[in-house]
Amino acid sequence: MDSVDQQVLRTSVSWFNQGKRVVLATIVETWGSSPRPPGAMLAIKDNGQVVGSVSGGCVEDDLIAKIKENATDISKPEMTYYGVTKKEAQKFGLPCGGTLKIVLEPVKKESLLTELLERVERQELTSRQLNMQTGQVSLRLANREDILTVDENLLKTVHGPKWRLLIIGAGQLSEYIAQMAGALDYSVTVCDPREEYSTGWPTELGLLNNEMPDDVVQKMNIDTHTAVVAVTHDPKLDDLALMEALKSPAFYVGALGSRKTSAARKKRLSLFDLTQGELNRLHGPVGLRIGGKTPPEIALAILAEMTAVRHRINLESIGTKVSKEFKGDTKEMLGESVTAST
Repeated sequence: MDSVDQQVLRTSVSWFNQGKRVVLATIVETWGSSPRPPGAMLAIKDNGQVVGSVSGGCVEDDLIAKIKENATDISKPEMTYYGVTKKEAQKFGLPCGGTLKIVLEPVKKESLLTELLERVERQELTSRQLNMQTGQVSLRLANREDILTVDENLLKTVHGPKWRLLIIGAGQLSEYIAQMAGALDYSVTVCDPREEYSTGWPTELGLLNNEMPDDVVQKMNIDTHTAVVAVTHDPKLDDLALMEALKSPAFYVGALGSRKTSAARKKRLSLFDLTQGELNRLHGPVGLRIGGKTPPEIALAILAEMTAVRHRINLESIGTKVSKEFKGDTKEMLGESVTAST
């Protein structure tokens, strides 16, 4: 559940507590090139104020008009469609004949949105079950394989961090990676046994673990919804984590460093019980080639590559990856100098 949809739920609760009529719109199915994915949400207050998005704007305008004019008396959940015909798709600005199926739900105390937010803030992956006939809601623990499903009787949505990110190293770059990852639906864990780096880590950015990296990887039970990124430049720490992560089902494993550093790292790792296929899974130099040199730019490059891999995009189709050449003995980032070259 990304930060945008969390904001939709928070605002819905706030408006409802102010005594306002609120309708929650959730995309449940799409065809063609719809702008937003299933699960995306929009909240509409009785005066037409909105938060969130379900399309590029035209669908929102139509929903706002109906709510403001009371053209739609939504007393219980109901399904609505946009872009069923080519003419309607063009009218509502849906590209390539796109079609949206949206559930409209009146927000009530029984909607359990406050309880849902509390669970999400506790990093609990939660399934929300909405009875389409009665509007009754129940909350249950979910797993990372659960997906949104809907029929005429039940809408099941999944909320909370469906993805996990383990960052090895608690330096400045890690803070930017963690901050961006939080907005992209990741539950972040940062591992750094070095007291001089881990002291002062902003815990709101992610859980801090001071154990050795290989132990942390093993205890996390890495799955296909987990990414591991090593950014310490210390082989004693990075290599320990990478040896375990590359043998795991992690969808992404990356390590910061220049081409020369990355080649040396792979040579070291090849001395251990890793197959060539496992070694080939390592993304290093890490990140897409976007020309960035500052810590936030490098964090952006890393998250961009993670996102592409997560969505199964062919990296060759979007250009070569970031090359970072390290020069000199002083380091600017993580206590080391970094000059990113393109």
